[in-house]
Amino acid sequence: MRIGVDIGGTFTDLCAVDGTGIAAVGKVLTTHDEPARAVEEGLAALLADAGIDAEDVEQVVHGTTLVTNALIERKGSRTALLATTGFRDVLEMRREHRYELYDLHIELPAPLVPRHLRFDVPERILADGSVLAPLDETYVVRLGRELVDRGVEAVAVCFLHAFTNPAHERRAAELLAEVAPGLRVALSSDVVPEIREFERTSTTVANVYVQDLTERYLRDLERRLRRLGIAGTPHIMLSNGGLATVDTAARHPIRILESGPAGGALAAATLGPDDLLAFDMGGTTAKLCLIAGGAPLVTHQFEVDRKYRLLPGSGLPVQVPVTDLIEIGVGGGSIARIDALGLLTVGPDSAGSEPGPVCYGRGGTEPTVTDADLVLGYLDPDYFLGGGMKLDAAAARAVIETGIAGPLGVSVEEAAWGIHTSVNEDMANAARVHAVERGQDPAKLPMYTFGGAGPVHGVGVARALGAPSVVAPPAAGVLSAAGFLTAPLAFDFVRSARAAVHELAWEQVDALFAEMEAQGAALLAKSGVDEVTHRRIAEMRYAGQGYEIRVPVRGGRWPETLIDEFTATYRALYRRTGPEVGVEVLNWRVVSSGPKPDVTLRLAATATTGDAHKGTRKAYFPSVGGFVDTAVFDRYLLTPGERVDGPAIVEERESTVVVPPGAHCVVRGDAALEVTA
Repeated sequence: MRIGVDIGGTFTDLCAVDGTGIAAVGKVLTTHDEPARAVEEGLAALLADAGIDAEDVEQVVHGTTLVTNALIERKGSRTALLATTGFRDVLEMRREHRYELYDLHIELPAPLVPRHLRFDVPERILADGSVLAPLDETYVVRLGRELVDRGVEAVAVCFLHAFTNPAHERRAAELLAEVAPGLRVALSSDVVPEIREFERTSTTVANVYVQDLTERYLRDLERRLRRLGIAGTPHIMLSNGGLATVDTAARHPIRILESGPAGGALAAATLGPDDLLAFDMGGTTAKLCLIAGGAPLVTHQFEVDRKYRLLPGSGLPVQVPVTDLIEIGVGGGSIARIDALGLLTVGPDSAGSEPGPVCYGRGGTEPTVTDADLVLGYLDPDYFLGGGMKLDAAAARAVIETGIAGPLGVSVEEAAWGIHTSVNEDMANAARVHAVERGQDPAKLPMYTFGGAGPVHGVGVARALGAPSVVAPPAAGVLSAAGFLTAPLAFDFVRSARAAVHELAWEQVDALFAEMEAQGAALLAKSGVDEVTHRRIAEMRYAGQGYEIRVPVRGGRWPETLIDEFTATYRALYRRTGPEVGVEVLNWRVVSSGPKPDVTLRLAATATTGDAHKGTRKAYFPSVGGFVDTAVFDRYLLTPGERVDGPAIVEERESTVVVPPGAHCVVRGDAALEVTA
């Protein structure tokens, strides 16, 4: 028995899988003051309800939004930055790029380290790794003592060109350990040893800023699991779709920044065809990810805490491998309001789980997407979380009447429909841009929808995109937690060594790959993995370009082979080739992975007797005149091959599939629900 646990902004999801498939699922409200408490309470309830013995649980795989939330809410350690003389303000100067050129009031996230804790350290290493100015060790010793007196808890050391020669960073760490052993110290040459000064510094600072918080949380999680009787230590989901041990995640917490969305993308890739669009909508955010060639796309540039319409360049950059997805601030708990122009707007702020939507009855005072979906009849107030949580439909109507319908001069139902469709259009627009930027046409891709709110909105989003079909997999409401269990133990490594392809010294390239592969094998061996595979990647570009693309290194040393791979990859992305100039490599990467788990995400035990038709209730569909009698079905009693014509609602404990008029739903052989117009 293996269990996946995903902490979201509103709910904590759980999924237990054994040799036959998904054995049990669970969902509890997230406890933001003490996130591990929701995990413990949810696991205890899951084990009891499903009759699972804690001793039978061989593995727990965990993903969390803890790191993201800590960065956004500025709840990390008091951190200082040691930079090469003249470079302490790189966090403030950024790239001097204005994401909105003509906005005179442009807003950027404040640096995690205030200026009075950023220090110029006398030293200088050149781009080729040679030393221009030696490290002033006396200065570092004096500064270390001063930092302790100032109450500093963590230090990021980011010296110029340390990715080429880390000697000065490592010596600074040794000196700080001698004079200030209580300080947490992160070196850029360890955290992100690659080119680009601003991104490298920002990532290293972010890593050490959340390191103490993350380690305390992970150790607390370990204690709680032992208290439940679950043996062994949990594995932690990485943002790139691999797994790591608690010790590795504690050293590199920035690598678990987007662990939850990675699980959902992995599950969709496991269940679906080679190419699809994965759509995950929870209580706080919605995520969209392209699956290409049977695997989620991965990027190495990500931003946290974007300040302006989610535009690139308006957030804190983090240069680590993450599943390539777009995340927008619309979820079940997203707050709807009338803006200064008198227009309806939804999100990005969310009621979360505390207090939650008004219909939760936990103190919420503003209308949310969940309140609107309840008013429209899409949710059953007596069957939310399988009846474990009663919803207050009257309170939802009242708050939408006061906050939206009254000011706009429309009915409550029209206001609720406006909230619902506004969210659908926002997500469709985001999906369209995300897909087109990656050379895909979303109108040709099936959409897999999951998350607690995803199946409610999935068909609306798909229709706005023109997608051919929508699939709600088994256990859609907790699919990210299930996806964790499909991931192998894995980690990736990078070295910057810029060179023109025709000038490459292949002996040096082989030495770089061998060094990274040895690191990967050693790291995975500590987790008991003997069978390790390594995937080699080169990040390449035309000479003069500012950014590069990832190209597989498939063997063979001749420059022509690498250039052919680069040309093919470039053409696949941009439908053209570049100018007649040279090609260069900027970074070399290795992804080291253990064996992929043999797991099935089918429902292990689905009832096949009884009437799936639960009855009817009024649901709102403007295309047929408003509220109409709508058939309601129990998903667990539907059998493969059955067809349900819209309008209809298919309910399960963790999510609800809405089948609008003109569409129909078919139960596939794997128990997934496929909706087509």
